[in-house]
Amino acid sequence: MRNLIYLVFGSFLFLASPSMGQSWEVYDFGGSLQTSATYQEIDILGESVITGKNAEGLFLLSPDLRPVVNLQGQEVFQYLKPWILVKGPKGIGAFHEYGQPALPLEYEEISTFTNRLLARKGTDYWIYEKSTGKTKWLGAAEEAKLTRNGQVILKNQGSYYLPLSSNPEKAYELLLENQGNFLLAKEASGFGLINQFGDYVLDPVLDQLEPTRGDNYFGFDENQYLLIRGFEASAQVRYNSYHKITKEGDLLLEFIHGKLRRVLEEEGILLDAVGMEEVKLIAPDAFNIRFRENKLGLLGKQGWLVAPNSDAEWIGIGSEGLFPALKHGNYGFVNSEGAWIIPPSFMEVGSFSEKVSSYRTGATWGTINVEGKILSEAKWEKITNFSGGLAIAISAGKHYLIYPSGELAYPEGLDQISKLKEGFYLVENNAKTGLLNSLGKLILPIAFDQIQVEQKDFFRVENEGLSGVMRANGNVFLPLNYSQVAIDWNEQKVFVKSQEEVVEKAEVNPTSATQGKRKKGV
Repeated sequence: MRNLIYLVFGSFLFLASPSMGQSWEVYDFGGSLQTSATYQEIDILGESVITGKNAEGLFLLSPDLRPVVNLQGQEVFQYLKPWILVKGPKGIGAFHEYGQPALPLEYEEISTFTNRLLARKGTDYWIYEKSTGKTKWLGAAEEAKLTRNGQVILKNQGSYYLPLSSNPEKAYELLLENQGNFLLAKEASGFGLINQFGDYVLDPVLDQLEPTRGDNYFGFDENQYLLIRGFEASAQVRYNSYHKITKEGDLLLEFIHGKLRRVLEEEGILLDAVGMEEVKLIAPDAFNIRFRENKLGLLGKQGWLVAPNSDAEWIGIGSEGLFPALKHGNYGFVNSEGAWIIPPSFMEVGSFSEKVSSYRTGATWGTINVEGKILSEAKWEKITNFSGGLAIAISAGKHYLIYPSGELAYPEGLDQISKLKEGFYLVENNAKTGLLNSLGKLILPIAFDQIQVEQKDFFRVENEGLSGVMRANGNVFLPLNYSQVAIDWNEQKVFVKSQEEVVEKAEVNPTSATQGKRKKGV
């Protein structure tokens, strides 16, 4: 009932004398006008989360642009789903995206979690809980942090505290957040792990503890090395050894009687082999491993990518069954058995895509096929990987769209070419922008200030301060007549703002305000 009363009150505040604003129109994806309204600004923050500003204030709007909640501020400071942070004359406050007020507009800083807010004013901190709708003062502190698992860490006079735990007065020497869901804690007795409820899942008894990846940790206790995995109720030791384990970045190696014996992953053994002499991490989850007799292999997370039979000095991540490799200062390609398929005869090579790779013999690049046959001479400063039969090449500051043969797919060089995820090429020339399709054919002329590809057949365009919407066939969906265009994909609507100012006619039926109450999923 409290929320309902607030919504009605917010709508009454919208009633006022006429003032200047901008006319906004809303169209469906078929191009039909759905509704119109007068606001200075409208912002689409997220799915069905729309705000509008007029002379009477800032409002959360319904899909048909009716004011639902008065946000009581001057501007949306930040939208961090599901929270709308609003800025006013006295500071920052917060609303839930469904309209419920959370924090008044009087704080200097607000941090967000799914169901929790941490607010600061000076050196004082407050916590807001969505489940109860209540705000609690946490006290003064040197600093405070809302962690990724929803806990709050307070630091005061060199000690750390968990004010939301069952023991908020307990002091820690260190509380450290990491990429996982647990806090690394340190007390006089040692290191341990704390879960999202503030409880230990690993008692603070270890001499050393540091995160590796996710909820995994590398530790040392007295005379044994440990690989530990955190779980909500209790942490588990996944691997332990009394032999020396070293950690350099993401590389974990175990030595037995002083000799390299095992390559470890987060929770155990990745490779156990006799005769290893050197291991190098060349990419995430990819290792160059050299054995006796100078044989090299490439090890991945699931096993050997290249068997340790190669006489190469380095093997890189490959594609399409071929891996770039180095020998005596030159590059070629080996297969998964370590055999040379393309001899090391290039100064540098790229990686294969669509059975084409780039190569360099001097300062410039050309293309080769999977048999090492030269497809195009080396005349480009750079060549990207091929995709859809085309690649982007650069020469003398100009960008070109080329085929594997080196022939041009688009007849001229341009200032910039960018491949978009939708398959189009966004091109620029002489400070103007155009659009090519996946085959390099011109869809939109190089005549716009900006083009935003919204979908495969839906382009937002701007030119000389005006915006419109065009389709892939060149047809105009909305002409270049608007000062702003915004799209709500969830409601499948296009919002456009006219150029001219109009007089706002703030006519609102107060009884309809309850109909605009936002519900989850609507």
